[in-house]
Amino acid sequence: MAGPSAGGATGIVDTTSTSGFTFSTATGVEVAVTEASSTKYKKGTHRASMRAVKEGASVLVLGTVDSATITATQVIVQPRGDGGVAAAEAAGVIPFKQGTPSPAKSVGQIADYTEGEGTIVSGAAADKAIKAAQAVVPGGINDRVVKLSNGEYEVHNISVNWPHHIFVSKNFKVLGYE
Repeated sequence: MAGPSAGGATGIVDTTSTSGFTFSTATGVEVAVTEASSTKYKKGTHRASMRAVKEGASVLVLGTVDSATITATQVIVQPRGDGGVAAAEAAGVIPFKQGTPSPAKSVGQIADYTEGEGTIVSGAAADKAIKAAQAVVPGGINDRVVKLSNGEYEVHNISVNWPHHIFVSKNFKVLGYE
């Protein structure tokens, strides 16, 4: 990868400060969020302010990902959310464990592609693909979105042992993951 790209993650807020906050994903990954004056906030589907981000809140954060740090462009507070725990368990997300190989399994429709092909995208298309991926298989950090030659998207997932690739349709529905 050639540096930070559009990405995001879902989790529960641990701490807040004047410049950002930290949260834990459903698999226990610690994510640091840097906020900017241009960061947009929503609570559910309504506009909100940074004051909506409180310890214990469930959030979806979109922005530029560099390892386990997200420079937020959008923070969505999810009322009554569980930080993705139920969805991660239902999807069978496997937390990262050093030295444990990732299983060679897939769920649903997997695109026929070679890793490294396609075009890295950002903006609205990347945000929609990440929202779809995080709704179905949260727990990791999505660190890039690649538009494939057939118009579908591959959302790259890090910091979990499985799944590593999430395939999203042109209409932003999760097709499968591996």
